[in-house]
Amino acid sequence: MHASSPLDGGPALFRLVRHWARQWAPDVVERFAADAPKAWTVPNLFVIQAIDGAAGDEVTVADVAHQLGIDRSVASRMVGEATRDGFVARSTSARDARRAVLTLTDAAKEFLAASKAHQRQAFDRLVGHWPKEDRERFAGYLSRLADDVLG
Repeated sequence: MHASSPLDGGPALFRLVRHWARQWAPDVVERFAADAPKAWTVPNLFVIQAIDGAAGDEVTVADVAHQLGIDRSVASRMVGEATRDGFVARSTSARDARRAVLTLTDAAKEFLAASKAHQRQAFDRLVGHWPKEDRERFAGYLSRLADDVLG
């Protein structure tokens, strides 16, 4: 057990990030479940989440790059893979015929729903033993932090 004050959130946050990077990421790098489709990879999920979370009515590769914090060329390759795997549909922008607009397919929405269920289960495994009001408060703080940091 690490001794820390209630206001020592920074080190605690980074301890958790290091733990999840080592322990959890390898478990979900390729698939959320053994029986999941082969295309249910983390890179495809990142693209789906970026499109789902982007603001505006016309989501582009630049928006995906911004959401993921990566170079536009890397985002373009990732979007290309997600498109080939049937998760993203491309259409021409109504505002600028040179731009491609990205939308999620039904397959992407299914993958996203499964991912959110997996995330809720992971959260419940971590704090399910806490009192309900603590779980709800913590979930609210996490959501607030994500919104503040990621927009």
